[in-house]
Amino acid sequence: MREILDAIERSAIRIKTEIDTKDIGYSQQQNATGDTQLQLDIKCDLVCEEEFSKAKTVNTIVSEEQEHEVVMNPQAQYFVAFDPLDGSSLIDVNLSVGSIFGIYDGSFKVAKLVAACYVVYGPRTELVFAHNGEVKFYLLQNGEFEFVKNITLQEKGKLNAPGGTQQNWPPHHKAMVDGLFQEGYRLRYSGGMVPDLHQILLKGGGLFSYPSTSDKPEGKLRMLYEALPFAFIFQTAGGDQTDGTNDLLTMEASHIHDTTPCFFGSKYEIARVKDVYARA
Repeated sequence: MREILDAIERSAIRIKTEIDTKDIGYSQQQNATGDTQLQLDIKCDLVCEEEFSKAKTVNTIVSEEQEHEVVMNPQAQYFVAFDPLDGSSLIDVNLSVGSIFGIYDGSFKVAKLVAACYVVYGPRTELVFAHNGEVKFYLLQNGEFEFVKNITLQEKGKLNAPGGTQQNWPPHHKAMVDGLFQEGYRLRYSGGMVPDLHQILLKGGGLFSYPSTSDKPEGKLRMLYEALPFAFIFQTAGGDQTDGTNDLLTMEASHIHDTTPCFFGSKYEIARVKDVYARA
């Protein structure tokens, strides 16, 4: 596992340099889920693939930017799914973006998810790694990631980050979001999954929601390298997660780029989600 974390750290340092210095124009290509790729998306994907190719413990990788699995070492133990640059469309307005990694032992099955990691590229470069029952927070200092603290969520938070276009929300979801605001929750939504979830984790709790919508009935966020890694992180930090009805960590992707509705937060907010959706 240390070898994989080292590969992630090297990737993050290189990606930060690419973000700071490289062209952010759109390419003529689309990724596996139909998004037009930035030149930077393609470069960051190549960076991650190159660094994971140096890790002898990595069997196979899956990336948002590639249509198929890429086999590295057929006899190796770990399978890694990643989004190399989540929220890349925010870079031209200088908002924070991130990378997400799910680490699976033996296959891309949810029961095999043993660790998860993400990196935030903002005013500072920060890394969060969940493994062996702990969620550790690291800060990039002088070219190295230094451990800062463990992260634990409170029972109830104060932040509300609702994703998706409101006109496409189901009525019960809108009522739930409005109800949280009436309780005094504060809106924190940048349009970037990584920075918004990072803020909820670092500030002690709240709710991030991306529901089934009329235009995206199966949800927008990808299971293997977005929803499941964050479900693992929030669960490990003492929070909770759901797709509205089911525990995300009991679900299986039938395709490497499958999507799902998803909710992450403190236990209070996720209990609220489950209750609202059970009565919908």
